[in-house]
Amino acid sequence: MAAVGRKQGRHGGSRRGKKSRPSFRPRLLGLSVGVTLAVVAWGYLVYAAIDFGAQARGGTTQAWWFLGLAAVGAVACLFVGLMLVVWLLRALGISSGPVSKQPAPDPEPAVDLVADQVVGPQPIPEPKTLRAPRASSASGGKRAAR
Repeated sequence: MAAVGRKQGRHGGSRRGKKSRPSFRPRLLGLSVGVTLAVVAWGYLVYAAIDFGAQARGGTTQAWWFLGLAAVGAVACLFVGLMLVVWLLRALGISSGPVSKQPAPDPEPAVDLVADQVVGPQPIPEPKTLRAPRASSASGGKRAAR
């Protein structure tokens, strides 16, 4: 009697594939470094914007311009950092791109050569509108007259 869970015969091997050895992928390293730099630059620009805001409230007029530039730069760095994170996740296989929702092309309708009629899907006719029943001239209808 064979042990439970063990197969014997020609196909009794392991079902697992060979272990793939992790390889160095420079693209992943580049994306990781890019994300790190973008996030560090974002943090610095936010800190600078806070500092310029304090100076601007103190009366320095030129600090308002630097505050605006630092804020716009911080938004740009955050956007670039998030885009790099998305690319990194796609490269790692954690997420995938959007699925295209292109409709399948309609097949040409077949023609019955004997009857000269189109065979296949037909257009759906418009539904007929229902009319409300007319009110009877005598109130109560036929049963009320009895």
